[in-house]
Amino acid sequence: MRTAPNMTARGLWAPAGVIVAAAAVVTFVALVDPNEQGHYPTCPFLALTGYQCPGCGSLRTLHALAHGQLADAVALNVFTVAMVPLLAFFWLRWTAARARGRPARTRAGDPRLIWLLFAVVMLFWLVRNLPFGAFLAA
Repeated sequence: MRTAPNMTARGLWAPAGVIVAAAAVVTFVALVDPNEQGHYPTCPFLALTGYQCPGCGSLRTLHALAHGQLADAVALNVFTVAMVPLLAFFWLRWTAARARGRPARTRAGDPRLIWLLFAVVMLFWLVRNLPFGAFLAA
């Protein structure tokens, strides 16, 4: 079944809005250095517990990626670096489906994959706060 070009163009507004918002965030983080004190608030979890959450270092990681410093980004938060291509893949898949006039998915995905991602996040969180996992700390 073919959809009208008008419907397809209207369906691309959401993916376009997401990419514009993502570009704005990355541009802001690239311009406002998170390595300098006072530009961003401290992670509440880190401030309360002294332990790093899975996202600690993500702003500095995005700043390093925006400046083409991949090694620095990986050293700050390897999980964030790994998620960037995954998020890009899902955004491209969503945009392609919208461009073809297909409906958005009604469920997030295979529950086993969601639980696997959750387990990886929890394992990363735990290991980066243990003495032998200090290399994962931001």
